[in-house]
Amino acid sequence: MSDTATEAQMFDLAPIPMWMEDYSGIKAIFDRWRREGVEDIRAYLQEDLSRISDCSRTIRVLDVNQQTLDLYGARDMDHLVSNLDSVFRDDMLTSHIDELSQLWDGHSNFSSNAVNYTLAGQRLDIQLRGTIWPGHEDKMDRILVTTEDVTAREEARRSEQEQRRYAEGIFEHSPVSLWVEDFSGIKMLMEDIRDRGITDLREFTDVHPEFVHQCLSEIRVIEVNQATLELFHAPDYHTLLQNLPNIFRGAMEKQFREQLIDLWNGHLLHRKEVLNYTIDGAELHLLLQFSVLPGHETDWSLVQVSLTDITARKKAEAYLEYLGKHDVLTRLHNRAFYSDELKRLERKSLRPVSAIVIDMNGLKDTNDELGHEAGDDLLRRLGEVLNQAVSLPNYAARIGGDEFVVLIPGGDQKAADVVIGNIQKLLKMNNQFHSIAPLGISLGSAVSRPGESMASVVQRADLAMYEQKQQYYDARKNPATGKTAAA
Repeated sequence: MSDTATEAQMFDLAPIPMWMEDYSGIKAIFDRWRREGVEDIRAYLQEDLSRISDCSRTIRVLDVNQQTLDLYGARDMDHLVSNLDSVFRDDMLTSHIDELSQLWDGHSNFSSNAVNYTLAGQRLDIQLRGTIWPGHEDKMDRILVTTEDVTAREEARRSEQEQRRYAEGIFEHSPVSLWVEDFSGIKMLMEDIRDRGITDLREFTDVHPEFVHQCLSEIRVIEVNQATLELFHAPDYHTLLQNLPNIFRGAMEKQFREQLIDLWNGHLLHRKEVLNYTIDGAELHLLLQFSVLPGHETDWSLVQVSLTDITARKKAEAYLEYLGKHDVLTRLHNRAFYSDELKRLERKSLRPVSAIVIDMNGLKDTNDELGHEAGDDLLRRLGEVLNQAVSLPNYAARIGGDEFVVLIPGGDQKAADVVIGNIQKLLKMNNQFHSIAPLGISLGSAVSRPGESMASVVQRADLAMYEQKQQYYDARKNPATGKTAAA
């Protein structure tokens, strides 16, 4: 068998689609363009895509093998060649630029990725490779081209890209703050102290709190989403990273320590409420969910942290708690708090305890003559006085319509007299600004005796207040006496 016959047989039996083509027409066009001064072939072709078509039309198919006919669904070579406009269409021209550019630059081999179509219209992703047959470099009249079907590979790649875009879209547009971080440095630090025989991380960090700082410094932020920037009032990613010490401060170190203990104990998914700060200092109450992403359980090199803003909820809870213990009108503690505080003081051994009982003078008359709004204004003003005069560990509470009690844990009569003096001083100042409707009160105080119940102490203070109250009533009946209650 001759060499030519052997080559023909090998060509036809090749396991991949092969074409033998004549590019001499392209060679002639190249020579003309060079004479016309064309230098950058890629730019020249992109400037006018019809030039690519001109080149393509000059290519002559000399032969194809059986694999080619099978791939494109052709009965024979004539069937295939007569339908090449169906095979090479759409974006094929653009990919053809790569082949022409490589040939223009003098390469004897060229390759490109292209899209072809079977005669039935099915899309084919093609890995195209071409080689000028040895001895035909000058004329380019014999080119061996292979068109490998890589559709499955390209579809998998496109599917992967689509899934990546989908995941990135979910990440970027999530309404929840998302962080992707690398905790592998923390993992190595923990493994190191395990190797040194440490079994209880809580006990270890009690003795070595600097370990928590060291772990914090090992966190590497890989990516955050737009919701994170908005949550922390950061204009961009770099500004956020520069302000991390301002964001994670205060109680955050204690919270982070609990995270470390969870990780130490094998809890790779956990939820906690944490307190962070915006870069301009506002408090953020957050629900943190931490998870080591699948496939990274052994090194913690990829973890996701989601932060849900629960600041509004926490404020609402705090306000509800405040309402449960405070009188809305005066902003003093309410009767429920006062009752609980009496029980607490009864149980505690702290003594003495002083109580001051206060009753507003003339509230009923004000309500009857000027209306309840005027009466409420008097109550608000007395609340302002008591809030300024009484500070922790002492408490002032409104326990009825015009009844108030001040409790002074650990306070003797001298301490009670100081508080009474502050109340009277502030009351006088308040009345100077409200001379048309002055506040008047009656008060009495008592200091606990050994073994005396808190209820008895308050009762004695209440009796002392009524003695002063009686003076107020007597003065109203007989103004000539000049005796008045404290005002």
